[in-house]
Amino acid sequence: MLHLTLRQLKVFETVARHQSFSRAAEELYLSQPAVSMQIKQLEENVSLPLFELMGKRIHLTEAGSELYHYSRDILQRLSDLETALEELKGMERGKLNIAVVTTANYFAPHLLAKFCQRHKSITVSLNVSNRESVLKQLDDNIIDLAIMGQPPEGLDIVSQSFMENPLVVVAPPDHSLCDKTKIPVKRLAQEVFLVREPGSGTRSAMERFFKQHNARIRTGMETDTTEAIKQAVQAGMGLGIMSRHTAELELTTGRLKVLDVQGFPIQRNWFVVIRKNKRLSATAQAFRDFLLSEAEDLMQKTKENNAERTKKNQLNCS
Repeated sequence: MLHLTLRQLKVFETVARHQSFSRAAEELYLSQPAVSMQIKQLEENVSLPLFELMGKRIHLTEAGSELYHYSRDILQRLSDLETALEELKGMERGKLNIAVVTTANYFAPHLLAKFCQRHKSITVSLNVSNRESVLKQLDDNIIDLAIMGQPPEGLDIVSQSFMENPLVVVAPPDHSLCDKTKIPVKRLAQEVFLVREPGSGTRSAMERFFKQHNARIRTGMETDTTEAIKQAVQAGMGLGIMSRHTAELELTTGRLKVLDVQGFPIQRNWFVVIRKNKRLSATAQAFRDFLLSEAEDLMQKTKENNAERTKKNQLNCS
């Protein structure tokens, strides 16, 4: 008879999912020796090796693959049980576990703050990652829901748009194009663009747009953060294309300007995404409903309030 503990199964599932002891330790907030000890005890319990080292990477053995299949099923059932119990408690002591793509982090905390003001007893876990990582977290079922731009098709997910996500061309305020209107797309071929990494939703939308308009652009710096692009544009290194939501502060304070380019803004949307057939807790369902019904109006009011405060500050300083 097997004598396994839930702790051992959770540690094993995390190591197997990451194919890494160190990354599992980071996720579980454990030391790497503690993770190794749990795996060693588990292997002793089943009397079979679960991992094998090939080069510098670990891989599941045949026994490990079998255990990984069953451990995911067991942990999923426990998660469903926890959700069912949370539903019985209602919103009194709910938990919300979400992930957002990096560009959504400029507005997601504002929405979470509004939601938490109404439900003061809930706890929130917010993970900010790139698009690939967020999709993996959905696939591994370790989050309730995600916020991202256009989700990829063909995955076992359900997505609903809750807010517009316009992509704009930004420039430093002293750029020669700032006082121009209806700038032709082909004129941008004379400029250098600072871009996100391949695979980024913003990068993909940008590339599709220029391909549709038979325009080629020159790319300078490539980075995995929008913040770096904003700073580089302000420094005069080139132009950038980004969600207007991510540049709201810089636009309001005049550190960046939106160029009036034909075909822009590229109209996209923000989506709330869950796994298909995911059983949401009462808290997660309430937050999803909150996004779908109120997010756009709340963000518009926040934008107007920020602009008003900035205007007052400028008047006070003059």
